[in-house]
Amino acid sequence: MPKEPLPDWAKKLAVFDLETTGLVLDQARIVTACVTVIDENGEIADDQLEWLANPGIPIPEVATAVHGIDNETAQRDGRPPKDVVAEVLAKLSSFFEAGIPVVAYNAPYDFTILHYEALRNGLTPLSNPAPVIDPLVIDKFLDRYRGGKRRLELTAAHYGVELTDAHNATADAVAAGRVAQAIARKFAKRLSIDAAELHDLQIVWSKDLDLDFEKFMQGKDPSFKTTLGWPLKLQ
Repeated sequence: MPKEPLPDWAKKLAVFDLETTGLVLDQARIVTACVTVIDENGEIADDQLEWLANPGIPIPEVATAVHGIDNETAQRDGRPPKDVVAEVLAKLSSFFEAGIPVVAYNAPYDFTILHYEALRNGLTPLSNPAPVIDPLVIDKFLDRYRGGKRRLELTAAHYGVELTDAHNATADAVAAGRVAQAIARKFAKRLSIDAAELHDLQIVWSKDLDLDFEKFMQGKDPSFKTTLGWPLKLQ
């Protein structure tokens, strides 16, 4: 069967991923980052930019077990975090200014950590990153009742996207972009809108999903509260 045509927003996508020291958004430090571009065939169509930073704090063993970067490697080969953060901000800004959507799987993780890293290093954060495409939010909202977890590697497998080096920043970034394109084809009638409109819809969808999760968790712990916000979750 021929593939559904891509909506215009999905024909050229910037893709963005961070691997870090941890999961706490205002404390995690960047270890590796990728920002590049894929074309309508899901192929890299720009300089393949990946950064390795010396985060300035010890990388926990549990984080090294995920992304494979240990303290020795980061200290020996990593660049100063301020330089890395500044270059990532500049690259993303150039795409946003050109109106090119930036794909990030679970966008609040990457964009919020980048926000706090900018502040930590005396840099100006992205004040309103847009348009952002978050395949996790779109997939969970449009296919809400599909069973199973929605980690990138599982969602990629569901959509037939190959991901052979999970938690490598470039591999994850490119896979996220290809998943976004696969979702765009599957839900072409719903998603044949412009990137700005889709960005605004994801703000609403993310809030709906977060409040639904909060309600579920409060059945176990009435004090549970989730932090709202997309593509930034700021305290």
